[in-house]
Amino acid sequence: MLKALRFYGWPLLAGLLLAALIIQRYPQWVGMPSQDVHVRQAPRYGLLQDGPVSYADAVNLAAPAVANLYTTKVVNKSKSSNPLFEDPVFRRFFGDNLPKQRRMESSLGSAVIMSPEGYLLTNNHVTSGADQIVVALKDGRETLARVIGSDPETDLAVLKIDLDKLPAMTLGRSDQIKIGDVTLAIGNPFGVGQTVTMGIISATGRNQLGLNTYEDFIQTDAAINPGNSGGALVDANGNLIGINTAIFSKSGGSQGIGFAIPVKLATQVMKAIIEHGQVIRGWLGIEVQALTPELAESFDLKGRAGILVAGIYRDGPAQKAGLQPGDLILTIGSEPAVDGRRSMNQVAQTRPGEKIPIEVLRNGKTIQLSAEIGVRPPQNTAPAAPEQ
Repeated sequence: MLKALRFYGWPLLAGLLLAALIIQRYPQWVGMPSQDVHVRQAPRYGLLQDGPVSYADAVNLAAPAVANLYTTKVVNKSKSSNPLFEDPVFRRFFGDNLPKQRRMESSLGSAVIMSPEGYLLTNNHVTSGADQIVVALKDGRETLARVIGSDPETDLAVLKIDLDKLPAMTLGRSDQIKIGDVTLAIGNPFGVGQTVTMGIISATGRNQLGLNTYEDFIQTDAAINPGNSGGALVDANGNLIGINTAIFSKSGGSQGIGFAIPVKLATQVMKAIIEHGQVIRGWLGIEVQALTPELAESFDLKGRAGILVAGIYRDGPAQKAGLQPGDLILTIGSEPAVDGRRSMNQVAQTRPGEKIPIEVLRNGKTIQLSAEIGVRPPQNTAPAAPEQ
C-alpha cells in the first residue's frame, strides 16, 4: 500500500495542482463564472495630440483687439474730515461755507474692439460715473473714449474711439460652445498690462447669481482678476465668445470661478444701444415667484410646471390682459413656464407690440389669455397691491 502511494502520490498531487491552476485561469471550462475584469485602455498616442501645443496663433489674432481702460472721476467731499468743522460754535462763524475737498478716483478695466469703426464693448461697472476714459491699445496708441450708451441690466457699455486702422475682434458662436472647450481670457489684471490666461468652459447658462437682471453667463476657470472686467474670453482659435464680467472669490483674486457674458447677447445689446441709444426690451408687468412643492400640491398640478403671479403692475400689459395675482402661469407664447427668470427673459426678447398667448390656472380652471407686450419701464416702477 505504501509503495502504491509513493508511486502514484506525486503524480496525483501534481495533477491536482495543475487542475487548480487551470480552474483559476479558465473557470468557465468547468461551469464557474469568469473572474476577469474588463477595463478599456486608451490607444497609444504619438507625439502630436489633437489639440494644439501652443495658442500663440489664437492670441496673435485676438490680443490686438483687446484694449486697456483707465477711468477717472472727480469726487467732491462737502464735509471735511476735521471734527472741528462739526462744532456748532465754529459753524456759527462759517455757516455752510465750509472748505470743500476734491479728489480723483481711478480704476482699471479692459474693453474689446468690436468693429474697425471704433466701437468697443466693456462692462457698465467699469465706466459708470467716469469723467474720463483713456483707452490704451496693444500697439501703444492711447486716446479718449466717449460712452455711446450703457445697459446696467446686463452690465454692458458701448464706447467709441476715433482712430484709424483699428484691429477688430472676430466673433465666435457662443451658442455652440461646449463644456470642456478651451478658453483664453485676455485683459489687464491689476494694471500689470495685457495678460492671457487659459482654462476651459466650466458651465454654460449660469443664472440666478444676483449679479445682473438678465443673466446667461459662461463660467470658466481661466484666471480672471480685477482689471479683467470688460476683456475678452476667446476660444482656442482666437474668436470672441464672451465679455469677462465677474468672479466668485473670497480673497478678491481668481479662484477658478469666473463669468463672461456670451458674445451673442453682448452684440445684441451693442447693436440696440448704437441704433436706439438704449436696449428696448419686452415687458409683461408682473412679479413672479417659484412654484414650491407645497404650492404645487395646493394647486393639484400633478407634476405640471408653472410660475406664480405674485404682483401685477398698474396699467401694465398683464393687468390689461386680465392676469391677476395668484394666477399660475402654465405657458407663455406656447413655451412651458418652468422657471420665472427664464420666462421673463423670454418676454424681454419679444418685440414690444407683439401679442403672445398666456395659459393660466385660476381657481382650478385653465384660462387662455392674450397679452400685448409693452416696453420695459425704469426699475423704480412699483407693482400694484394684490387684489383682495
